[in-house]
Amino acid sequence: MKTTGWQKIFFMLCSLVMIIGLPDPMASAQTAQAPAKTTILLDGYPLPFPVEPKNVNGYNLVPFRAIAEAIGITVDWDGKTNTITATKETQTGLKTVVLQLNHNTATVNGQAVPLPVSPMEINGSTLVPLSFFSTQFGAQVSWDANTRTVSIVSPPGHLYSMAFYAISSFAERSLLGHFDAAGFGWSRIDANGNLTLEGKDFYWPQAAGDVTPQSIIDDSAAQGTAPYLLVFAGDGTGELTKLLEDATLRDKAIKGIGQLVAEKRFAGVVLDFEGLGMSGDTALVKQQYNEFVRQLAAQLQPNGTKLSLVLHPLNGAYQGYDYTTLGTLADDLIIMAYAYENEKQPEPLGKVDQAIKLATAQVPKSKLLLGISMGSENAGSVNSKIGLAKRYGLKGIAIWRLGLIGQPAFAEMQKSVQFKDAVPVSQ
Repeated sequence: MKTTGWQKIFFMLCSLVMIIGLPDPMASAQTAQAPAKTTILLDGYPLPFPVEPKNVNGYNLVPFRAIAEAIGITVDWDGKTNTITATKETQTGLKTVVLQLNHNTATVNGQAVPLPVSPMEINGSTLVPLSFFSTQFGAQVSWDANTRTVSIVSPPGHLYSMAFYAISSFAERSLLGHFDAAGFGWSRIDANGNLTLEGKDFYWPQAAGDVTPQSIIDDSAAQGTAPYLLVFAGDGTGELTKLLEDATLRDKAIKGIGQLVAEKRFAGVVLDFEGLGMSGDTALVKQQYNEFVRQLAAQLQPNGTKLSLVLHPLNGAYQGYDYTTLGTLADDLIIMAYAYENEKQPEPLGKVDQAIKLATAQVPKSKLLLGISMGSENAGSVNSKIGLAKRYGLKGIAIWRLGLIGQPAFAEMQKSVQFKDAVPVSQ
């Protein structure tokens, strides 16, 4: 059969389609041989790292600086001698570790320590044996070959810790002595913008026999746990807006807080003003709250009374909080990084991580506490939140609240935090 010009074109197009549709055997081989990516989890949450871990003679080598700095180790590099010096304050004193590229011996506080594999450099990063973090710095490390996951649990570290004590906290009052500070939630701003010790959820409790609210405050101070007065206000019915807009009410509330602090022998104030910024002029709300805090700080500071602020996170729904200015007025800020989705489930770590990053961009980390709600967390999740506070070098944590913690969760927390009364553990 004679082939026409159109038939030739048709056959050529069919051949081209067939060629394009066929898989490239070389591309398939390359895809099959592409190495799987490794994940490093620190306290249950991914840790970014500059280069892939490497396996040498059966030992996993990991990027030293990325992990070391995330668990509180100071790292210095000397390019002339190709040495890395790592220092960390431990419960037994300062530990100094010196590593040198391509040398299988390290020095720990001047003593030689053999390494299973020499440190090596890849693309500007020093890789060391993963087990080194366990033997020298007390981290727990593991490797899952199936998922290519390096898991690291950071060693216990001292963090400033605050616990909140509210109605229904009485059963766990014995835990008070473990914390550096306690915020007693027995006062609030009422619907008329007045400071009150009466109400539904925040009120001055009745005595329980010989145990009175004042005796709990005084016993807390005697144990070295600084007692703070927690002053709560919400804007659900506009009471907080009313307070901030009315100079007379502001002055009255600030004066009342100062008098109550002096009368009940509190060492500090925790201001928990929630719900600002959902409506109206957000810039004006921020300005009004800043002014309230400025006036309150001026009232408290001459007497040496500390001031902490509980703030909604910057990635939350309430945007009426000027972190930058408030960070200059208060002794510390508590990031209320919870109630994102479901208060009955552990908070999403990605959201908490983002909240910390946003806060540290505006406020020195030495002034930030990570707020953790035990209404959301449990024994299996709480240390991942604490791990983020340690990873970013925050001042500490603030736990809501006694009465919700439970012994299993507190026992887990003690594995991550050296509370002020912790028994030293050698490292």
